[in-house]
Amino acid sequence: MLNRITALFLLFSLVTANFSRYMVYAGFELNKNYIAANLCENRDKPWLHCNGKCYFMKKIKQAEENDKKQTAKDNLTRLEVSFFQEPYDLSFLQPANLNNVQASCPAYSYQYSSQYINSIFRPPKSVA
Repeated sequence: MLNRITALFLLFSLVTANFSRYMVYAGFELNKNYIAANLCENRDKPWLHCNGKCYFMKKIKQAEENDKKQTAKDNLTRLEVSFFQEPYDLSFLQPANLNNVQASCPAYSYQYSSQYINSIFRPPKSVA
């Protein structure tokens, strides 16, 4: 239950941070009568038909400035973090020369011998 409440709270805070303009608009729409009667700069001039839009525009500009400041802060923190690594020197071992190495096994000696028997083998005679 606590995990679900925490997740919903984090989700709501994420949405409000990213959609602050829409939250200002929703707040304006919900409190339109109160803003027009008490917070509007032109409440003494009803012929302008402002109805609190001047207050709404101020809040929108303020939200945009806050977003710009936040993005500027984010960019500065991104620039501060830098990662440098020295290049890794890759070296390979030289192959050993096997010509000078004496084999521990004795050399192979070919001991097969053939005895050619002329009396058995008779090549065919040419007819010409």
